Amino acid sequence: MATTTQDFTTILKDMMGAFPVDTKSFEDSFKTSASLNEKLSGVALEAAGKSTDLSTKWTKDTLSKMAELTKVQSEPADYAKAMSDFATYTAENAAEQMAAFAEIAKKAQTETVELMMAAGKDMAEETSAAVQKATKDTTAAAKKATAAK
Repeated sequence: MATTTQDFTTILKDMMGAFPVDTKSFEDSFKTSASLNEKLSGVALEAAGKSTDLSTKWTKDTLSKMAELTKVQSEPADYAKAMSDFATYTAENAAEQMAAFAEIAKKAQTETVELMMAAGKDMAEETSAAVQKATKDTTAAAKKATAAK
């Protein structure tokens, strides 16, 4: 005996049509997320660029001081003085460079926190609006479905 299976396509279509999904909220959420990612990437790239510039300058300055260190001296004591000058420069410059790297990191951290707080506020507002709209649409669809029976 052959049995026929019930076609659920129409039933599912009717059910999904009764409870519509608003894709605009998903699109808005994606756009907000993409915008946040763009801004965060900008902060990271700016910090990386500044760090690279600082590192390059530090390296060039150190190499120029090393060139002075390697010059031929007339007296043996002059070699000791050149080495002492280089060591002093290195110690002082390292502290300055570390402070400059810390400032770059601090600025990037501050900008990131500001972006995350603004994004959190925006996402909370979007979510609230989407939930209110979904509640309204679902209530209307449920009323329509019960009235049709």
